[in-house]
Amino acid sequence: MNIIKYRYWYFAISLIVIIPGVLALIFWGLQRGIDFTGGSLLEVQFKSGTPPTIEQVSKIYNDLSISSMNIADPVIQPLGTDSLSIRSREMDDATKAKVVAAMKDLYGGGQDVVVQNFTQVSAAVGQEVARAAAIAVAMAAVGILIYIWFAFRKVSHPFRYGTAAVIAMLHDVLVVIGVEAILGHFLGWQVDSLFLTALLTVIGFSVHDTIVVFDRIRENSNIYRRVDYETIVNHSIVQTLDRSINTQWTVMITLLALALFGGVTIRHFVIILLVGVFSGTYSSIFNASQILVVWQNKEWRNWFRRKTKASAM
Repeated sequence: MNIIKYRYWYFAISLIVIIPGVLALIFWGLQRGIDFTGGSLLEVQFKSGTPPTIEQVSKIYNDLSISSMNIADPVIQPLGTDSLSIRSREMDDATKAKVVAAMKDLYGGGQDVVVQNFTQVSAAVGQEVARAAAIAVAMAAVGILIYIWFAFRKVSHPFRYGTAAVIAMLHDVLVVIGVEAILGHFLGWQVDSLFLTALLTVIGFSVHDTIVVFDRIRENSNIYRRVDYETIVNHSIVQTLDRSINTQWTVMITLLALALFGGVTIRHFVIILLVGVFSGTYSSIFNASQILVVWQNKEWRNWFRRKTKASAM
């Protein structure tokens, strides 16, 4: 099985997947939640009767914005059949009490409205969270580069292994963020602390699988010293292919079950993990090791050269 032979096809597939997400990120951006922008999260449960619709709750917020704090245009998501999650601009306890009272008055008849959660995040704290998220991803990349460089120090050009792993990791980050931008635009999903948790988890999965392949390349380089590097890399990928796919497949089956039956509260988190794990498996097998071959052969020297035609006989 000659996997390395089609390396530029794999790179092209990655670009086809990444480019729409990057364009979505440029034109639409990420729908940031209150963890990053500041605001209020109100989760309410309706004990009896028919719970209000999303349009009715939105009207309550919009009407109160005229006479109270600006909490218009909230983001409302159902939590099961009897609860709602409402994200809005930051509001104080008095405004929250007016919102709950309006729900009781308009949709009452003895119906109980129970506040399950009320969380406030200031805009300053949201900016700090966003800054910490960027620093966390950057530190993860630097740490991975240093660790792999040190772990492969006895192999020629150890820096290449760390760089290739970081490039594959950035591939997965771009895929996840791009998918999030697309889903955020069409489904209204917002980036929150759970999204950051999923992103860092994807980074860990991606690098873990990449290191397994790289470690087999290191072992085979010591065993087959007279074999050319491209053949060694291809042989190493084939040897670890079953292990990589089977390991990630079991994780993906579990995540798929959680996405289907785990409830709406964790569905966003699970789907982002599912996309990231799939991307990490792909990049570990079809990107990271291929980058090593391209680097070893210095193939960029021929990327923009015209192929010379054979002279006529």
